[in-house]
Amino acid sequence: MSFYSYKNADTLACPGTISGNATDGLTERICVQLERVYDSCLQQEQLDDVRVTITSYAQVVDSCGSQCGCSCQESIGSCRNNTPDTVPPTSPPVPPITFDSCRSTTTDGVISNLQIDRLCDRPCFARVRLTVDVPIDILFTDSRCVQYIGKAVIQVHKDVLLSLPDESIVPYKIESMVSAICVSGVYEGNNRFRMTVCVTVVLKVLAKVEVLIPSYGFCTVPPCEEFAENVCDEPRLTSYPRINTTSSETGIRKAAFRRLIGILRLAILAAFFQGFT
Repeated sequence: MSFYSYKNADTLACPGTISGNATDGLTERICVQLERVYDSCLQQEQLDDVRVTITSYAQVVDSCGSQCGCSCQESIGSCRNNTPDTVPPTSPPVPPITFDSCRSTTTDGVISNLQIDRLCDRPCFARVRLTVDVPIDILFTDSRCVQYIGKAVIQVHKDVLLSLPDESIVPYKIESMVSAICVSGVYEGNNRFRMTVCVTVVLKVLAKVEVLIPSYGFCTVPPCEEFAENVCDEPRLTSYPRINTTSSETGIRKAAFRRLIGILRLAILAAFFQGFT
C-alpha cells in the first residue's frame, strides 16, 4: 500500500498531516545533508523573432499514411508520452518546409557567461549576469508531408539581483530551470527558423549543506498494494448506525436550558399578575 492509502491512515511512522501538538513524538535531533535554496527568482517573457539553427534532425515515424496535418494525437501508435517516435532520416527535407511546433526538451537549463558583482550598498545582494541555453525540439514538415524533428537551442540573457550567501568552504552554485513553448514560427532557409516563443526561466542559488532538524524517527515503509479492481476493498459504510454522543449530549443540555428559561418566564408572569390582585 502507499504511505497515503486509507489502509495506512493515521500511522505515526508515515508522512502525513499533523493533528494536535506537533512536538508530540519528536525523539531526536538529526543532521541531514540537502541542497538549501538561498534565493530564487522567476521570469517569464515572450521573445519575438527569435532565430535558431537546428544542429541535427530525425525523421518522424509515419503512421498517418503520409497525410499532411497528421498530429501526434492522431498517430497514437507512433507516440509515447506525446512525443513522436523517430528514426534516422532516409532523405533530407524537401522544400518548402512548414513550421509545425516546438517545445523545450528538458527543464534543466545550461548556464554560461556567468558574471557576479556584489553590491556594496546592498549587503548579501549581487548583480548576476548570465546566459541560459534552453534546448528545444522543432517539429516541421517538408513538401512531401514528411515530418522531422530538429534539435536547437534558444539563448536567453539575464541580468538580475539575487541574494548570495557569504563565501565559505562549501561553495554555492547557480542553477536554472527552464521551459519554452513556441507560439508561431517560419522557416527561413539554411536550417534556420524564426519563431515567437514564451520562455520561463527560474534561477536558484543553491548550496549543499548539513542541517540539524527535529525528527520523529525513521519511516515505516508499507508493503506495496497490488492493483485490483475490487469494490470490496474500497471504504464502505459502517455495519450499524453510530450515535454522535458529543452532539447528542449537547442537544440534551440545550433542551434542558430552554425548559428552565420557560419555567422562569411563567413564574415571573405569575408574580406580575398576582401583584394586581
